[in-house]
Amino acid sequence: MRTRVLAQRDGKQSLMREYLVAVDIGTTSARAGIFSRDGRMLAKARHPIEMRRGPADFAEHDSEDIWRATCSAVRQALSASGVKASQIAGLGFDATCSLVIRDSQGAQLSVSETGDARFDTIVWLDHRAVAEAEEMNATGHPVLDHVGGSLSPEMQIPKLMWFKRYMPQQWQKSGFFFDLADFMTWRATGSAARSRSTLTAKWNYLAHEPEGWNTSFLALAGLEDFRDKGNLPDRSAGPGEAIGHLSAHAAQELGLDQGCVVAAGLIDAYAGGLGLLAGVLADDDALERNAALIGGTSSCLVAFSRTERHGSSLWGPFFEAALDRFWLVEGSQSATGALLDHIVRMHASGGEPDSARHQAIIDRIIVLRQREGDRFGEGLHVLPDFHGNRSPLANPRATGVMSGLTLDTSFDGLCRIYWRTCVALVLGLRHILDAMEAIGYRFDMLHAGGGHIHNPLLVELYADVTGRSIRIPHAPDAVLLGSAMAASVAAGMNATMADAGRAMDQGGTIRRCDPARRDVYERDYRRFMAMHRHRAELEGI
Repeated sequence: MRTRVLAQRDGKQSLMREYLVAVDIGTTSARAGIFSRDGRMLAKARHPIEMRRGPADFAEHDSEDIWRATCSAVRQALSASGVKASQIAGLGFDATCSLVIRDSQGAQLSVSETGDARFDTIVWLDHRAVAEAEEMNATGHPVLDHVGGSLSPEMQIPKLMWFKRYMPQQWQKSGFFFDLADFMTWRATGSAARSRSTLTAKWNYLAHEPEGWNTSFLALAGLEDFRDKGNLPDRSAGPGEAIGHLSAHAAQELGLDQGCVVAAGLIDAYAGGLGLLAGVLADDDALERNAALIGGTSSCLVAFSRTERHGSSLWGPFFEAALDRFWLVEGSQSATGALLDHIVRMHASGGEPDSARHQAIIDRIIVLRQREGDRFGEGLHVLPDFHGNRSPLANPRATGVMSGLTLDTSFDGLCRIYWRTCVALVLGLRHILDAMEAIGYRFDMLHAGGGHIHNPLLVELYADVTGRSIRIPHAPDAVLLGSAMAASVAAGMNATMADAGRAMDQGGTIRRCDPARRDVYERDYRRFMAMHRHRAELEGI
């Protein structure tokens, strides 16, 4: 039974609470938006967060730094909106699937080789637990059927195995294990409730089973005691469920008041999926023909189904990870925007990959393509697996490949490599779509959101390479909109997430594919698949 909490017990005061706060915790910043009940974003603010890069593939956050960044962003957005704290009905959080570890008193507990207690969070992209993920995958346990047959080192069970194995003294001190979105709701309310979104997607919790935690699976992982050590509950809080009101201390820090209700947290990509697909959430048939594409540092393709569909290398199916009654499947790429940044940074004519540098490259590519047509970038081919391949190969050890390099160090040379990397990223997306179609999905349209919609090269390629129409939302931030929708349900403004979508969708514009480009990208796709085979052949020698 869904739990809801009224924004104020006084009926007159509750009528005054017509606004919502949404917070998105990304890899490099915390962002906050103020929304009206019809989905209009009145103001937005962001504040950077620190990330420490350690040896090899280690990456760590300071969760208190994240909280401070969140408080700053919320205060700034609230001030810019002109809305008063007493008018805020609900607060929704979404976050990356980073792992926060606290001691039994709730204090920070180091996960870092430095021993610095500030670094208590293993960032989602941290790959320290590759060996542990492979160890569990070798068991063939039935739980793995709900993660495409294999765990990723970006999930929490392998990371906790690593933590227990290599930091046993810290393990003994542990008192709380949180997905980052659940840490945020705990920090805001004091409740240690966990969301269904995080537990099903990243903790191998089976929400569709009477007993969500599979004890035989945990035993194989050597984590028989992890629920006690981490204060993990038996049940999970569903999409839009209220966790509680803001605590007095959290309300003061955020610039809000205790009348504000906090919704169960969401995985950031799933919040984006809800925001992008808001207009079709209430139509079951239409929902299954549409998918959400969230492109940023990494990229995720999120799809919903009324039936349980299993596919190798696809994350899921997860029951009610974002929407009541629906299974969710995710196909994703570990480094997309991050790869374009890397290309800029590593090239002799590159530099700091800020927005101005990216825009200069994009502008020059447009000119060069007009001049050279399909010959632009000819002979350059890329496999974009520079940070492994999540889907559809489920190989975190996969590496990137470039073919056709020359001694060209000019800016135009950088533009050619950048363009062909964009093409490769979208060919990888098509590879994922093929895997999803193999298990019964049929998509007429992709609803695109995230930073990639500001890159006209990627938007064009999404349509022309996949052969599907691309819908770009009018809502300026679909991820924040998805969290605002959850906040609206928790606060009682809407009965369900589908109702929230219908009330808060802002419409969008559609870009259709160019049939004249079909043969060009079909040839590129054949080359792309050949490169996968050739890489495997080289590795096998």
